Amino acid sequence: MSITPGPLTPGTHSFEVGGITQRYHVHGSGPVVLAHSGGPGIHWDYLRMPALEEHLTMVYVEPIGTGESGRLPSHPHGYTRDRYSRFLEVLINRLGVPQVHLLGHSHGAFVAAYHALHRSQRLAGVVLYEGAPVTGPEHGEEAGRMVERFAAEHAGHPGLPGVLAAFGAMSGMATDEDTVAVARGVLPSYFAHYWENEEELAPFRDALRATFISGLDEDLSPDLIDDRAALKGLTVPALVVVGRHDVICGLRWGLELDELIPDSRLLVLEDSGHMGHIEEPERFNEAVLAFVRETAGEGTGNRSL
Repeated sequence: MSITPGPLTPGTHSFEVGGITQRYHVHGSGPVVLAHSGGPGIHWDYLRMPALEEHLTMVYVEPIGTGESGRLPSHPHGYTRDRYSRFLEVLINRLGVPQVHLLGHSHGAFVAAYHALHRSQRLAGVVLYEGAPVTGPEHGEEAGRMVERFAAEHAGHPGLPGVLAAFGAMSGMATDEDTVAVARGVLPSYFAHYWENEEELAPFRDALRATFISGLDEDLSPDLIDDRAALKGLTVPALVVVGRHDVICGLRWGLELDELIPDSRLLVLEDSGHMGHIEEPERFNEAVLAFVRETAGEGTGNRSL
């Protein structure tokens, strides 16, 4: 007699929603934390957090349209925050626990914020890791300014032209291969000290995988975001994590998120870019674990990180 594994049994799981497969991966044990990767389209495994898996049940979502999860009929279009959030809601309900924490990185932080604003019933807390309250021209201008600063700081480095070329290629991405090339190409700017640690970080870079997601709805309109007004009314406990050297969702946005969200906690990783869980894993892990324990009723109530 075979026993069907439970939804939180370690390993890879999948289910269908409206004929579309949703995959996720379970590692570790303890309070449940769902981790939603960025991009959109970057495959989930870059976000593995083995140290947290020693204390938490980490559920790594493989977002629809990405990796081995199913595609929408409108692929590569139609992957809005609302659609990702609806799939998250089904997954959370299937896990069979009263509440979970939701951690979103980069684009995943935009999804996590949306879910916390619109479908918060089963959330004990949300971690907005390298997110921002807005997209569109204002966000793009700030990213451009940060990339210019990165270029000035690394003027003359032989790797800089390749990074700038990858940023220039972003708007022309149309295939999975394009997306992987851009993701790997810009990566040095996503770390505070990539070139100083290039040999150590090369395996991380080479393992990055991606699926092309357009960022457009089915009608080819952009899924633009401005959560500033809504975040002032967020009732879910929130931890904001930002790297001081992040060029894409940098310190300006982390500070703004923290200012907008009532009673939020803020962790500034002073020696990190966009990948603090790789660059400063001890500070990152300690802060996330403390936040989960506190908001699950196990902590001391100290909000200082």
